[in-house]
Amino acid sequence: MHYLDHAATTTVRPEAAAAYHDEVLRTGNASSVHAAGRRARRALEESREEVAALLGSDPVEVVFTSGGTEADNMAVVGVARARRRLAFGRVVVGAVEHHAVLDAAAALGDEGFAVEVLPVDPAGRVRADALALDETAAVVSVMWANNETGVLQPLAAVVDRARAAGVPVHTDAVQAVGHVPVDFHAAGVDLLSLSGHKFGAPVGIGALLVRRDTPLAPLSHGGGQERGLRSGTLNVPGAVALATALRLAVAEMVGEATRLRALRDAITGHLLGCGGVHASGAGLPEAERLPSIAHVVIDDVDADALLFGLDRAGIAASSGSACRAGVQEASHVVLAMGFGAEQSRGGLRCSLGWSSTSADVAAFADAIGPVISRARLAHRR
Repeated sequence: MHYLDHAATTTVRPEAAAAYHDEVLRTGNASSVHAAGRRARRALEESREEVAALLGSDPVEVVFTSGGTEADNMAVVGVARARRRLAFGRVVVGAVEHHAVLDAAAALGDEGFAVEVLPVDPAGRVRADALALDETAAVVSVMWANNETGVLQPLAAVVDRARAAGVPVHTDAVQAVGHVPVDFHAAGVDLLSLSGHKFGAPVGIGALLVRRDTPLAPLSHGGGQERGLRSGTLNVPGAVALATALRLAVAEMVGEATRLRALRDAITGHLLGCGGVHASGAGLPEAERLPSIAHVVIDDVDADALLFGLDRAGIAASSGSACRAGVQEASHVVLAMGFGAEQSRGGLRCSLGWSSTSADVAAFADAIGPVISRARLAHRR
């Protein structure tokens, strides 16, 4: 299988797997006061310190979670509920956010919050000039990099406007961490979500970075772990693996960006050669795109037919977020970019990771032309 779906989940790094294996065989609850518990606590806090150092935060600002979805929900719902007590009743999110943010905002709408969705330009970037904030805004959530298109968002402009209005900013950096430089304090955001399985840690571990003075109501209650923000027995093996994978990803980032960018551009070139293909973000500067994601909209096809054809050829790709896999609907990201409902069913995302090779791209190049032709034939029937 030639795997081109690393944005859904990437291969676990051997070093992270080994670190997880070693830790999971050790007994000890990090909340216990005996020697085994203290050893587990030490491993947890050393991992927290390493994550903080790699992402430009303080260790106390790192809250371990089960992944990006939980971190996004904790941020958007937690801040909104905390600030509602102070009469802040509006939630602002970008139109191309991951459903973990959009659906969290929708749930807040059911609680009586006003939800505002920021439009995007044809490249899929949030229009920061449309961001009008006043004393009613509880939180703004704009992602660092889009999970379908790989386009980086104008986060600095969003932060500037939010800061002037005194509104906390959350960013979903799940796709950015490990692929482009991420510095929590330098970015000026108040909350930042990340997920380990996007850069080589196992599924089931992530983190939410929370600036010290940010109001945040917990979504779960119990033992008061993680500053009282996320109760539950701490996943020490996951935290150790997360820190290990993040350390490797950050160390390799510059070289990997160059290597993956070449593979990404080769994939895009093969797709454009098929005709009737629109490449997302192709005209943007490299500083505004992830090196690891090639996304296109293909005329006169359904994504399901494309993915089935590629799968039969031994290639794993996606039409967008894996969390919406199997749901036959137009991509909300592509729709927001101005494509029609029919075209929005023809999105294809090929995403790369640390284990991607030129052989994966070569296999894709051999398969994609016939796959698109068959998908178009099926679409016309």
